[in-house]
Parts: sequence; C-alpha cells; structure tokens
Amino acid sequence: MNVIVGGGVVGLSIAWRLAREGLPVTVVDPAPGRGASYAAAGMLAPVSEVAYTEEPLLRLGAASLSRWPSFAAELAADAGLGPDLGARSGAGLGTGLSGGPGRGAGARAGEAFGGAFGVIGPEGAAGRALDLRADGTLDVAFGADDLAALDDLAAFMDKLGLRVERLTGRECRRLEPMLAPSVRGGLLAPGDAWVDPRRVTAALLAALDRLGVPVVRARVTGLLRDGDAAPAAATGAGTSSGTGAGTGAGTGRAAGSVAGAVTGAVRGVRLEAVPGQPEPAVPEIAAERVVLAAGAWSGELADVPVRPVKGQIMRLRSPQPLLGRCVRGMVHGAPVYLVPRGDGELVLGATQEELGFDTRVTAGGLYELLRDARELVPGVTELEVADVVAGLRPGTPDNLPIIGAGEVPGLVLATGHHRGGVLLAPLTAVLVTSAVLTPSTTTASPAAAPTTAQTATQTAGQTAGRTGMQTAAQAAARVAEVSTGAGILTGEEGELAALCSPARFRDIS
Repeated sequence: MNVIVGGGVVGLSIAWRLAREGLPVTVVDPAPGRGASYAAAGMLAPVSEVAYTEEPLLRLGAASLSRWPSFAAELAADAGLGPDLGARSGAGLGTGLSGGPGRGAGARAGEAFGGAFGVIGPEGAAGRALDLRADGTLDVAFGADDLAALDDLAAFMDKLGLRVERLTGRECRRLEPMLAPSVRGGLLAPGDAWVDPRRVTAALLAALDRLGVPVVRARVTGLLRDGDAAPAAATGAGTSSGTGAGTGAGTGRAAGSVAGAVTGAVRGVRLEAVPGQPEPAVPEIAAERVVLAAGAWSGELADVPVRPVKGQIMRLRSPQPLLGRCVRGMVHGAPVYLVPRGDGELVLGATQEELGFDTRVTAGGLYELLRDARELVPGVTELEVADVVAGLRPGTPDNLPIIGAGEVPGLVLATGHHRGGVLLAPLTAVLVTSAVLTPSTTTASPAAAPTTAQTATQTAGQTAGRTGMQTAAQAAARVAEVSTGAGILTGEEGELAALCSPARFRDIS
C-alpha cells in the first residue's frame, strides 16, 4: 500500500499516476482540494516567472509544462470529462527557448507550442473541462523604475535564450485594450499557459474515484515507524473523495529527517478525525511507503525545511472577459497578476507574507491587490467580487521543491513547491512514480532518483515490465519526455530529479 499524505494538486496527481500503474494507493487529507491548490491562480508560466539565480527552477518548470498537454488529456479521459485525447496531444509543448548555440530544438518546439495545446485548448474537451489556455503571459511595467527593472529582466531572459517579445506601451494596449494608458511597456512570453486549479483537483478526485482509490477524510498526526505497535489496518478506509472544509495534513510532529541519521523505517500513518467529518474507520493505516505531499504542513510530520508562505487572492466576476491573456505587472516595485478564466472570472493576486500558519483574509492585503491592479487595468474596480481566500504556499530555503526518497526508508517526499505546485504537478508525479517503481528508493539512500543515463535506462526497463510496454526502449522514450532537448533544458529524468533531491539538505538538522 502507498499512502499519500496530502490531497492538493501534487498529492492527487501522484496518487492518480500510481493508480494508473496498477499500484495500491490511499490518499489521506482532511479536506481534499481545499488547501493551497484552492487558492492558487494556476499559472503555468516558467518563462515569465523566471528569477535571477533560479535557473534550476526554470528547468523543472519548462520540463513540467511540456507534460501538461498529455497530463490534461489523460486526466480528462480518466475523470470521464471527454474522449481520450492523449494519443492526439502531441509530444509536448514548446519551452520558449530560441536562439543561441545548441538551442535550435527549443526554438522548433516553441513554434509547435500552439499546435500541441490546440488539441486540448478551449475548443477541446480537456481544455474546456480544466479551463486550460495557452495564450501567453504579458508582463507590463507601470512607471519608469518598473520599466527599467523589466528591461533588466529581459536582458537576463535573452542570456538564457528564452523566447520573449519586447513591446512598447502602445503594443501592449493593442494586445490588451483594457490596460491603462500609463503602462510604459512590456514583455510577451507567448509560450506560457494557465489552468483552473479547482477544476484540476476536482477532475483528479473524480479520476481517483473511478479508479477505486480511497480518499480518507482525516488528519495525519504522525508517521508509524518500525518498532511501533502494529497498525490496525493494511488498507485505507474512509469517506469518498470530494470537497470539504479545513486545511492541513496534520499538527503533530513525527519522525523522519530529510537525510540525517535516522533509525526505523516509516510503515504507515496515524489518523485523527476532523471536526464535522465521521471518525476514520481505523486509527492507523499501514503502508509499504508513505508519500509526504502535505504542502506547508509537511514540516509538522517530518523534519523537512518547509515553511508556510501566506498568499491572499481575489476572484472577480464580469459578464464579459476583461482580458484575453494572463497579465503580470510591476507597480512601484510591487508585483501583481491578473489571470482570466473562460467564464469571465478574473483571478487577482497575490500577496506574499511570512506569517506562519495565518490564513486570515485581511483588508490591507485586499487593498494592496486592488490598488496595484487598478493602476494596470482600471476596469477591475467595476467587477463583482466573487471570492476572497488566503492559502499557504510551501516554501523552501532555495525555492526548489523537495522530491524523492530521503534516507528514511519507506518515506518519499513531494513538497516545497512554493508558487509552482500546479505547474510542477505533472513532473512531480513522474519523479515520484519513478522513485516508487525503483526498488533502491525504498532503502536508506540519499539519492532521489537515477542520476545517470545508465540508471535511467535501467529504470525504464523496470517501468516497461510494469506498464505492459513491449520494450525498454519504449519506456526509455517515456523517461525522455521530461527533456526538451534544448539548451539549458537538456537532460533526462534523473538530472531533473537531482535538482530537487532531498539529499541537498543532508547537512540540515
């Protein structure tokens, strides 16, 4: 049994992929789909969100973005939302790379971006079901200082070979007529996309239900270890999947450091009831493996360097869409974004506050969002307020996620995605599935996943046997899907896994 602790977009994606491999899975979360994923805007924007010193995060984001078409098509089919579009979804998306030595493949992939998404875009079943769109991101500047900062970012993007277009203020308004006359200029990242995370988590829960995966509405208070009393049950039991109130995966600190000297393998989880929900059928669930995907609460269950970062957002409603693409901006040095939905809704966000586990929505936070958004798109003040919510992002010291098996046998980590949980969900599910299917990851090893072409090929062979593929070569092609074959994004699954390996925190106690 594989127990997934956490029912956000990351945990549910992992559970879905493992179930598709035919592995027994149980998800435990007090309120599936109601944590950070519920508050997220859903930007799939590794290019427009690139930051100085964060090239590794760019690699992970671009690799995961390339998997979104097949991820969405397969999910829509498994959830019963439309025909199986996976066979027609193409090999992957463009990554926004162009120019520079060794980057021709990225440029060619970028040209194919629209075609790959076209199959599952707004006109396709998966696109409609998940509100998945690929119209790019427009990053705009309000004042002279903001424009200078945007020019510096453009130069950095050019150095990385990222495909962006510099635009004047007039060109920005030609693309988005509702922009304010004071907008000085901008950058268009045509390869960026976005999706509605609430629809994604609902589809994942529906797919898990159709696959017979139990979703237990309970809070995990601790991890069972070797030497503890025998768990009361070997399989999950509880209420069916769906939405509900409450957040968090647990409050009691349990055993297991990321990579320190630890004794006793993880063998399951302890449960407690959530107010308003029935008592769990059993107080404990035994597991061969526990995947910790509890987001900001992961540090409450294991000694991982994950902290909560509060973000407040607003959802506004309009009879007609105000914008045609995602708009990001800098207003007097403060970032703000506006993400349109297909039904006329507009997501406005987000604050970034280091306030622990505070999830209060505050007047000051909402004021700052509306103030800055109004400078870029004055019409937002005329829209109806549909929803306000605060979520907790799981941050790490280096802003990279923690994915893979640490040195605690029986525990696999999938946490610390910060702002990128929705974007990185497809790749995270692949990396965790690879870790689960690789026998060596169930022992005390600091490696998160294969890190050489040879071991990646061995992993592909094992995967071939488990998925019914005819040859290891076919499975190796599947492993290679996370690679774009271009510039700084070259590399195989093992190289990507090494970037977010728990082993990098070996010396943190």
